[in-house]
Amino acid sequence: MSEAARIRNSLNSEARIVFVSGNFNVLHPGHVRLLRFAKELGNYLVVGVNPDDAQGVEITASDRLEAVSSNRYVNAAFAIDEKIEDALRNLRPAIVVKGREHENLFNAEAPVMEDIGGKLVFSSGEMLRSSFSEMDDEVDPRLTPFLPDAYMARHKLTSSKLVDIIQRFQGLRVLVIGDLIVDDYIDCDPLGMSQEDPTLVVSPRQTNRFVGGAGIVAAHGQSLGAQVTFLSVTGADEVAKEANERLQSYGVTPVLLSDETRPTTLKQRFRASGKTLLRVSHLRQHSISRILSNQILTEVSQRLSETDLILFSDFNYGCLPDIAVNQIIKKAHHAGVPVGADSQSSSQIGNIARFKGLMLVTPTELEAQLSIGTRTENLLVLSEQILRKADCSNLIMTLGADGVLIRTGSDLLSTDRINALNPKPRDVAGAGDSLFCMAALALTTGANIWSASLLGSIAAACQVSKVGNTPLSAVEVVRSIKMGAL
Repeated sequence: MSEAARIRNSLNSEARIVFVSGNFNVLHPGHVRLLRFAKELGNYLVVGVNPDDAQGVEITASDRLEAVSSNRYVNAAFAIDEKIEDALRNLRPAIVVKGREHENLFNAEAPVMEDIGGKLVFSSGEMLRSSFSEMDDEVDPRLTPFLPDAYMARHKLTSSKLVDIIQRFQGLRVLVIGDLIVDDYIDCDPLGMSQEDPTLVVSPRQTNRFVGGAGIVAAHGQSLGAQVTFLSVTGADEVAKEANERLQSYGVTPVLLSDETRPTTLKQRFRASGKTLLRVSHLRQHSISRILSNQILTEVSQRLSETDLILFSDFNYGCLPDIAVNQIIKKAHHAGVPVGADSQSSSQIGNIARFKGLMLVTPTELEAQLSIGTRTENLLVLSEQILRKADCSNLIMTLGADGVLIRTGSDLLSTDRINALNPKPRDVAGAGDSLFCMAALALTTGANIWSASLLGSIAAACQVSKVGNTPLSAVEVVRSIKMGAL
């Protein structure tokens, strides 16, 4: 008796079976969304794992079954031991769910489901909902290692190899280009509710100022061991002067071009009892003038022969117009200098795909969605579209509490994920900046994307363990790697 028939015979007639099949080499967030969606369509979810000799299978069926069976939505899982058509006839599911990417392809399941009176549904689950964070809630955090053992085993990584990569950062010459932001954290004492209207009343106690935006990316790089020059456009104001002094104190070489038509971007966070109550942003988002754009190109041209890596840190405040970006990338390619980009879209604008032919991009899921201009729930499809549209070699898609999805090249098999390594962050601001800088530096030294992504995730975990943007030091990261915990 086949495994599909055995499962069917073990259930009563009221079981509404939903069936999903696949390789499941790595159970990534996209899989979890698919499984959750499938479970909601019935009351008994069965997963079929393709046999070891199927195309694209990299891990033994027993290991893949163990991972799939541990998912909270799965009621039963088995290794498919017959043709998929025969398995469906033996299992007789009410619904078969396949990812959206299969909708316009040939599907052997379609005629069988029509014969047995079932339905074939194409969906990849809902986007921007928690996935691995739900699973992690069931695990005692004291039993969860800081370093992801299974991921490291898959890619033959060790703590000593990670430390060796960081040590190679020494002497790297990096040029960071992008929007400078200054962050004010205003700690307040909560006084209560106003008697006149429903408004919280607080009393400011102290203000801590941090360099943020592309400035902190530059500071991270310098503190991690590289020699960093930071090129940006600021206002002609005291905030810019203070930021310039702070960057110099970090060891960064700032090249700040002045634009009297805009203030230096200042973001204020009013906080009480460790929580942010209100954010106020003082900024202007119009594009810089052609004169300033030409000045940026001149500065880049003068430094290109002494640069090992260029990083665009784009917050979409007008510092990086398309014409400047395109010419800088063209010059970098001609000089053989790798380029990475991060384009933040918290203001609902931005397009990471406008940075073409890069070594690395690190969008959030929302930023990736905005860049392709259409909604797709499938993370693999989304990552493939970004890589193709941006003609990029490597992508690390950040998923908040769900960690990161990693993709390299056009092969669907070249995908993996890392859960968020710090389950209790104190301040998530700056997590993406530290990940981006660390991963790009690692790739520039010759590390592969798997090592670079893990180092980036470790950097983010260290960064969110403290309040405010402060440069992440190599000593701090190495200590965390050697201790195996934050």
